[in-house]
Amino acid sequence: MTTPRIASLVPSATEIVAALGCAESIVARSHECDWPPEVAQAPACTRARIDASKPSGAIHEEVGKLLAAALSLYDLDTEVLRAARPSHIVTQDQCDVCAVGLPEVQAAAAEFLEAPVQIVSLAPVRLGDVWDDIARVGAALGVDAAPVREALQARVAAIAERARTLPPKRVLTVEWSDPPMTAGNWVPELVALAGGIDTLGADGSHSPRITIDAVAAADPDAIVLMPCGYDLPRTADDGRALFADPAWSGLRAARAGEVYATDGNAFFNRPGPRLVESLEILAEILHPAHFAFGHEGTGWVRLDA
Repeated sequence: MTTPRIASLVPSATEIVAALGCAESIVARSHECDWPPEVAQAPACTRARIDASKPSGAIHEEVGKLLAAALSLYDLDTEVLRAARPSHIVTQDQCDVCAVGLPEVQAAAAEFLEAPVQIVSLAPVRLGDVWDDIARVGAALGVDAAPVREALQARVAAIAERARTLPPKRVLTVEWSDPPMTAGNWVPELVALAGGIDTLGADGSHSPRITIDAVAAADPDAIVLMPCGYDLPRTADDGRALFADPAWSGLRAARAGEVYATDGNAFFNRPGPRLVESLEILAEILHPAHFAFGHEGTGWVRLDA
């Protein structure tokens, strides 16, 4: 089989391609694809229309305006894509906020690429879908994905087996602070595997909005912040702003010092191999006496009161 030339348009897909041993075949990437570090050598063929440095509320407002106008949140640089001459494009059709939309990718491939290209679109909503996506990408690239899948699943199973014997903690996950949203899709499943009970999460569904009244009624033991697109320092800053509100700082979890900031950009919001590290982070947070994977300080921190 001819060595593939891969354009990866979403970070999770890039990480799947790399886990399958094909990182060197990536000839174009999205501007957000940053792991593993060597993928930065490939040119970026997308850029965001949203100013991500703005506060959470302003970002949400801009996103809403673009989506209401049926506009993409991202620009696709067709000249970079054409110059890369990909044989495969790996993208997603799961979230309009996460990457260039599939119809735009299909139209660009048809108009600007001279040779036929195989488009692999991913749309995971649960953890099992991520394992299936790894197999589909492997099949498209002519790579046996079974060893990668089995190794990841074994790590998950080992954590779940140990966590099953521990008293569960009630958890609130926060994927966005303004307006407040709890995490959906695969995150409630990760919480359960780590020995927790997700109080308001939407298993297998997009992240729903929540109210402080609903949070207070749920009365979680721990609150884990994982905003989409935010690294650890920014999550910590965003969390401190959220918990400056007495309604949030008065929650039992906050009073007990059980509020945690995570690197939601690198981990929880990328449905690829590093969801296993996301599970490890949750296990460390919820049951620190039983799990120590070394993520504290880089993947998560306890948020100061």
